[in-house]
Amino acid sequence: MALDSPLMSLFGRSPVKPMLEHISKAQACAQELLPFFEAVLKQDWQKVAEVRLRIAVLEGDADTLKRDIRLHLPKSLFMPVPRSDLLELLTMQDRIANCAKDISGVVLGRKMVFPKSMHDLINDYLASSLAATGQANKALNELDELFETGFGGQEIKLVTKMLITLDELEHKADELEVQIRGQLMALESELNPIDVMFMYKVFDLIGNLADVSQRVGSRLQILIAR
Repeated sequence: MALDSPLMSLFGRSPVKPMLEHISKAQACAQELLPFFEAVLKQDWQKVAEVRLRIAVLEGDADTLKRDIRLHLPKSLFMPVPRSDLLELLTMQDRIANCAKDISGVVLGRKMVFPKSMHDLINDYLASSLAATGQANKALNELDELFETGFGGQEIKLVTKMLITLDELEHKADELEVQIRGQLMALESELNPIDVMFMYKVFDLIGNLADVSQRVGSRLQILIAR
C-alpha cells in the first residue's frame, strides 16, 4: 500500500482511526442479520440471497481493512499501549464479521425453515446478541478519545461503564440462548434430526456474536489496565 493511501492518512491522524473503521464495518456486517432473518422467517429466499451477498461484501471489506492494518500499523509509535495489544483487539473484533458471514452461509446453504412457534424467540435472541455487538462498537469508538486524553480518569470511567453494560447484554443473550435451546429440544421429535442439528449450530453462532463482543470489551479493558 502506498504511503499516501487513505489508510495511511488515517494512521497519520490517529493510531486507532483504522481500528474504528474496522469495527464499524464489522458491526454493519452483523446488523445485516436483521433483514436476513426477517427474510428467512418469511422464506423469501431471493431476499435472503441478496442480504447474504451484502454480508459477504462487508465481511470481505473488513478482511481487507484487517490485512492493511496489520501491515501498516506503525511499529514505533509513542503510544500508551503496545502495538501487539491493538492487533489482538483487531483479531477479536474481526470475528464479529466472520461470525455473521458464517451464520448467513449455514442458513442460506440449507434454506433453513424454523418452526413458527420459535420465530419470536429467534428475533429476540438475535436482537439481544446484536445489542452486544453494538455496545462493543460504541465502547471501541471511545478508544480514540482515550488516546487523545492519555487514558485519563474520566474517560476511563465512561468506557468502564460501557463495558459493564456490554457484560450485562452478553449475559442476557446467554439467558435467551438457554431458552431457545430448550424450546428447540421440546420440538426435536417433530423435526428432521439433521435440521435440528443445524439449528443448534446457528443458535450457537448467534450466541457467539455476543460472546465475541464481550471479548472485544475484555481486550479494551486490558488496554485500559495497562
